[in-house]
Amino acid sequence: MPKAQVEYVQIESTVRQGLEKMRFHGFSAIPVIDKDGKYRGTVTEGDFLWALYNDGEPDLKKLEKRELKSIMRKRYNAIRAGASIDEILSTAINQNFVPVVDDRDMFIGIITRKAIIQYLATVETELPDAAPEAATEAATEAPQLNSPSAS
Repeated sequence: MPKAQVEYVQIESTVRQGLEKMRFHGFSAIPVIDKDGKYRGTVTEGDFLWALYNDGEPDLKKLEKRELKSIMRKRYNAIRAGASIDEILSTAINQNFVPVVDDRDMFIGIITRKAIIQYLATVETELPDAAPEAATEAATEAPQLNSPSAS
């Protein structure tokens, strides 16, 4: 999904601005970019919950003053445009979406899990008929962990 179609927040935003944008769009995570357009991370519902928990009593006035970057706990891994499907899959395993950057780390979009699943479903239907048979043969020839010969 290209940047023009992706909701994101600026790293200079306040916690309240980020929270309101996520709530409005119904997201559980949203990319964060800086004023130059570089990907800086992703802020998640968990980040907001921990910030509220650590602050004690939720106070909207405090959230208007606190910078979004102060609550980001972990950095989501981004991939470069043109990454292999293996890189995309290994990145998507632990993330809600995969941020995509160019060779200057400029944020250019995201790949959603839905898009990955749709792609894999298309690839699966295009496999030749012999592929499932070859996979079955390989599986039956591989040693089984529970078989007597594997011990």
